[in-house]
Amino acid sequence: MNDLKREDFEVKKLGKATILSPIYKNYKEAAPDKEYIDDSRRIIYDASLDAFNSAKSSEEEPISFLKAGARKDIYFDPSKTKAAIVTCGGLCPGINNVIRGLVNGLYYRYNVKNIWGIQYGYQGFISDYGHEMVKLTPNVVKDIHLFGGTILGSSRGRQDISAMVDTLERENINILFTIGGDGTLSGNHVIQQEIERRGLKIATAGIPKTIDNDVNFMTKTFGFDTAFTTAASIVRDAHNEATGAYNGVAIVKLMGRDSGFIAANAALAMPDVNFVLIPESKFDMYGPKGFLNELKKRVDERHHALVVVAEGAGQHLFEEGDEVLDKSGNVKHKDIGVYLKDEINKFFANENMEATVKYIDPSYIIRSEVAIPADSVFCNDLALNAVHGAMAGFTDFVVGRWHNQFTYLPIPVATASRKKIDIDGPLWWSVLETTGQPINMYNE
Repeated sequence: MNDLKREDFEVKKLGKATILSPIYKNYKEAAPDKEYIDDSRRIIYDASLDAFNSAKSSEEEPISFLKAGARKDIYFDPSKTKAAIVTCGGLCPGINNVIRGLVNGLYYRYNVKNIWGIQYGYQGFISDYGHEMVKLTPNVVKDIHLFGGTILGSSRGRQDISAMVDTLERENINILFTIGGDGTLSGNHVIQQEIERRGLKIATAGIPKTIDNDVNFMTKTFGFDTAFTTAASIVRDAHNEATGAYNGVAIVKLMGRDSGFIAANAALAMPDVNFVLIPESKFDMYGPKGFLNELKKRVDERHHALVVVAEGAGQHLFEEGDEVLDKSGNVKHKDIGVYLKDEINKFFANENMEATVKYIDPSYIIRSEVAIPADSVFCNDLALNAVHGAMAGFTDFVVGRWHNQFTYLPIPVATASRKKIDIDGPLWWSVLETTGQPINMYNE
């Protein structure tokens, strides 16, 4: 954060907005006091009094984000605008809700009737794959929020950027909405760079889709609430498995490649968990104060234990080797869940202790869940604010929320690094206090 400057948070714009928005036309008499956002409106990053006093004394403008929302004047003429929507990467609760929100926002708020879905992620831009574009209307998307997954399909991996922009240009696309995680948004940025190189007036807008809740400068991303809510019910059932056997140990592996937010929040929501293992904090496995000995103490005392582990935890326990990347460019982690199960079984056998170890990996069930109501509302708000921004001519931006306000961020800032749990912060200390797991199990 210290390396970032005020200008890094400036969102690009295609040009001056000179067209009166249909929203303003529709509401100027019925709701003359309806708020329209001026481009000078910004949301401050650090709202603390200390930060305010520091900025005041230094006379430097503090870091802030552009406020999202409807503008009175827009850049694109709705009657001539053609929009496209693409979903990329892994599944996540709420994708269909976002698609529905984008289509309805464009169609009903701005009278944009020419809306198309790109099938199977960025592959859909490459003619060799043969994926046809799908016409999207409110009637097509009216019930899709009742289902998990994505009606457009998805894929991972990079595609030829020049060929993708060729398709945008050939199909006369004016606005591209990308729904995806870090790799998708980075791809959006590279697409925008090629658009700029060609001198085209095409806006690109991102809606961050990461179930891990690891995008910087955002309070949360869509799908996260559904993920840890669903995970909490699975953790509850795992507790039943653990208590159903003498010296029963249940291990639940949850998503969290680099950040343990799902594991931490699921444990807080279902406070029967005894150990939470996350990527942000290394732990000693075998030492006298290590995880296995602490687990033995718990089983000796209560005859059951419940362990929640994020998929990226404990990677330091594996032998180092060449990194293997998935199609999105992410490091493929070793399976910590299976590793824990095997090591716990070996440990109790060596201790001549009876133990029943159950291992549960519900990842694909969680990510394909239907969005819970809170996420559904959030998805719709994200989608509508993405539409507002794109129609106003902003480009290469992602929609987020900060201090309960929706914001626009430049994609390079949002993808520069991943948000992680502060192990000295209140969230992690709440986990430690709730589980009762020892603080000294962790190596600093």
